[in-house]
Amino acid sequence: MPVTPGDSSRTWAAEPKVVVVGWLLAAVAALVAVLIGDLRGSLLLAVAALLLGLLALFGTLARPRLAADSTGITVRGLTRGRHWTWGEVNVRLVRTRRFGRDSTAVEIDADNAAEPTLVLLGRLDLGVDPQEVVNDLLRLRT
Repeated sequence: MPVTPGDSSRTWAAEPKVVVVGWLLAAVAALVAVLIGDLRGSLLLAVAALLLGLLALFGTLARPRLAADSTGITVRGLTRGRHWTWGEVNVRLVRTRRFGRDSTAVEIDADNAAEPTLVLLGRLDLGVDPQEVVNDLLRLRT
């Protein structure tokens, strides 16, 4: 949903259905790891279940992943969020091509902050096309 002149804040997060699929895949991998008779296969599935569970946990707890309002930008991680004022950050769209596939990401460069940080957020993090997010952020910034 685009930002209109009356909007003063906006949030983005991973789509709930993606997080639910992560939890379901973790549960299935754990169940199959317990039921399979092969020790090596069980170990491999247990590791996969753990990694899928950690990713799903991150998707569950880091909501919203990105928030913006008239004061600045907040990026949420697993345990805490970091807030930067608009004067501390530069926002741009980054396009890359890897393995024959084009991808875009929102680059948040907090180079002017007390603790310089670079954050890249893709479609999976935001739940929408990064181009839309950058457009909305630039509208909120002004």
